[in-house]
Amino acid sequence: MNVTGPLPSRRLRGGLRLTELGFGAAQLGNLHRETSDADAEGAVAAAWDAGIRYFDTAPHYGLGLSERRLGAALAGRPRAEFMVSTKVGRLLVPNPGAARRADDGGFAVPADLRRVWDFSRDGVLRSLEGSLERLGLDRVDIVYLHDPDDHGEQAATSGVDTLVELRDQGVVGAIGAGMNQSAMLAELVRRCDLDLVMLAGRYTLLDQRALDDLLPLAEERGVGVVAAGVYNSGLLSRDRPAPGATYDYLPAPAALVARAHTLADRCERHGTTLPAAAVAYPLRHRAVVSVVLGARDARQSAANAERYRSWPPEELWADLAQDGLVPDITGAPAERATENGSASRTRNHQGPAA
Repeated sequence: MNVTGPLPSRRLRGGLRLTELGFGAAQLGNLHRETSDADAEGAVAAAWDAGIRYFDTAPHYGLGLSERRLGAALAGRPRAEFMVSTKVGRLLVPNPGAARRADDGGFAVPADLRRVWDFSRDGVLRSLEGSLERLGLDRVDIVYLHDPDDHGEQAATSGVDTLVELRDQGVVGAIGAGMNQSAMLAELVRRCDLDLVMLAGRYTLLDQRALDDLLPLAEERGVGVVAAGVYNSGLLSRDRPAPGATYDYLPAPAALVARAHTLADRCERHGTTLPAAAVAYPLRHRAVVSVVLGARDARQSAANAERYRSWPPEELWADLAQDGLVPDITGAPAERATENGSASRTRNHQGPAA
């Protein structure tokens, strides 16, 4: 699928815009299994052709492999036309004698490097320097503190202070934190001067706990939310839950599988699919600026874009809310930029402009 320009975008308070659909590059780092260089390049190319202009990566993803592949795939494209985010907190250092061993962090790569937690000023600066080298870029647009669950105080002090310094110097455009929990992200938003956060798995069709803490606070303070993990690692990724489906990377509990089937029934009733609803649901909230989906090859990138464009009818949300399957929310952004730079106004919280 080719389009004439980027997908609609939503604005961060500092002025940066993210396309409503973003590309998550963890699979480019051989997440769980190997991805070929050709497939990685094809995934990025297909995402670009579909109008995606926001690309997220991290040193953690394949011990730098994701950053190298993403940078190579974006090379030659107009730098002003895309946004790249990476992360700090896991510093990559040499791991002598381990090159023959496999990485133990979930990626199918040699363990010639190892991750060292470091949210100090020096650690943040060294991490970002390494990321720029691997990406082949002279700047990234967004830097997140990556999974500071067990390092909250250092992340909230030296980590954030360093990112603020980089933002003030114009080295990066926006700063934030990315986690799989909403409570600590809410605390960071409360304490620190962040522009956005990336929340994985905690604002989905099956898990809306972020409505209790992070999302109201983010909306109040003008902090953007990037929603990741919207399939909860697999349970919502197919029209019907597959046998052995996972939820948060573990076997899905029977009760959640039954609930996913019920959601799929309602989606079919309204002429849509469970994955399309999973992509659209977070974007209905006013604080959410983008949904990031991973892709391993061109086919998956095209499928992600198709799901984004297959916006469910508004009646679906009313149906789900009426029966208590998902909370009723209001407040999708009224305006966002389209490919020609003009504003497209949504109707009654409807979805992407065609």
